[in-house]
Order: sequence, then C-alpha cells, then structure tokens
Amino acid sequence: MPDNVVATGVGGMPWLSSNLRLRIVSGAVLAIVAFALAYAGPLPFAVLVLVCALVISWEWGRLVRGATFDFGYFVHAAAVTTAIVLAAAGYAALALAALAIAAIILVPLYVGRGARLSALGVFYVGLPAVALLWLRSDEPFGFAAVLLIFAVVWASDTAAYAAGRSIGGPKLWPRVSPNKTWAGLIGALCAGGLAAAVIAVLEPEAGPARLILVGIALSLVAQAGDLAESALKRLFNLKDASDLIPGHGGFMDRMDSIVAAAVAAALLALAIDPHAPARALLFGV
Repeated sequence: MPDNVVATGVGGMPWLSSNLRLRIVSGAVLAIVAFALAYAGPLPFAVLVLVCALVISWEWGRLVRGATFDFGYFVHAAAVTTAIVLAAAGYAALALAALAIAAIILVPLYVGRGARLSALGVFYVGLPAVALLWLRSDEPFGFAAVLLIFAVVWASDTAAYAAGRSIGGPKLWPRVSPNKTWAGLIGALCAGGLAAAVIAVLEPEAGPARLILVGIALSLVAQAGDLAESALKRLFNLKDASDLIPGHGGFMDRMDSIVAAAVAAALLALAIDPHAPARALLFGV
C-alpha cells in the first residue's frame, strides 16, 4: 500500500488530499467487488482470487525479471491457477504441492537473484490464494473469516495512511520505506482491533477480547507484509508494481497486506483446528 506520508490537503486537512480521495474511491470499488464475490459463495470468490493472482503473477515477473509474458510468467501462472482450482475443490494440500513443483521448475530457468525471486513469487502469490480459499470453504463461517481478514487489512491500510499524513512524526523504517511513520503503524493497529470488534458484534459467539487481539495481530502482520513489498520494490528502484489501480499503484501494492494477513490467519487456524479453519479463526478452541 502507498506510504503514509505527511502532505498538505484540502481545507487544512492534510489527510484529505486529492491522492487520498482517489485512493478511497478506487479502494471502495475494489472492496465492494471483493465483498460481493466473497458473499456470493466459494466459487465466485475463487474466480476473484484467480484474477487477482494472475495479475500479481504478471506484476511479479515485471518487477523481479523486468519481463511481462515470458516463459517464467506462464509457469508461475499455471502453478497458481492449478493451486487455486485444487484449493477450491477442497484439495489444499495438493495445491501446496503444485506450488512447490513450480518453484523447483523455475529455479534452473534463471540465474542468481532472478531464480530465487522467481521461485519465491510462486509462494508469494499462491500461499495467500490457497489460504483464503481454504478459509472461505469452511461453511457456515467461511465468509465471516474472510471478512475479518479484509476488514482488518482495509481498516489498517486506511488508518495508517490517514494517521501518517495528519500526524507525521518519527519514521518507522527509513531505509526500507522512508515515508512510513510510527503514527501510521499505531493508527493501523488501533483500526485493526476496531474492525475485529465490529466482526465480533456480527458474530455474537466470538469472544470480543480474543477477536480484537487477533485483529491487532493480523494488522501487525499486514504492516510487515507492506514493508516487505516496499523492500522488494526498493531493491529494484521502483515505486509501484504497476499503475493498474488509481491511487494505489498495482495489485501487489494493494494486496501486500492481505498476502501476509491471509497466510498468518490460515496458520493460526491450522494450529487450532485444521478441520474447521474458519471457525477456529473466529472462535478459537
């Protein structure tokens, strides 16, 4: 997601800049589409995940190899597509195996950093896709589990941006992302906890205190995912993965936090109850 920098806005409100307004509009459109397809059921949601995954696979090759539709992209895309189909059909373990095979295939195709990062990209795109579909498939709580992840990330993203612009202050990690601030991080964690509290209201059986802690933890992981993507872009001297989404950059720039949060949520659910992951994420043991 874009840096939470301080900037002059409209009417003395630095957080209400033209870029933020554009970001809110495009983000709202994406959120509505994601919410609608997640609510519609596991299969429509799988289609959404597949489209996003293929675009991010393209952005990954563009970023780490300076190529778009090269052979590496087609291996990457085929693996991610196979994994998503398998996960949607209920074979999450086989989906992970497909990702591992593709990563092994990609390594000898390139040399040095390109080989390592090309293989890593398969997992970067594939793991969160499988995680989201695994959680969504656990009815009747799959939608609520996915909504929890989305709500925490979206709230954290917006709060980090707004708090960073309006408050400013010390930088979070200047070498990796020179414009992100501690104020933005604190705002993100507060917003993540608040978003989880709202989900707890919608799911009365969920313990509010526990779910708020889960929200804060996922928010923290999401911010780490954002920093990791910033570090990758900095490695290649790029500001955005692409310019496909107005105000956000590319799909990677928008999904970096969800990538990390989805994998973390799935690991938490796996540790609690792998047979009912959505219920485990929402309600615990």
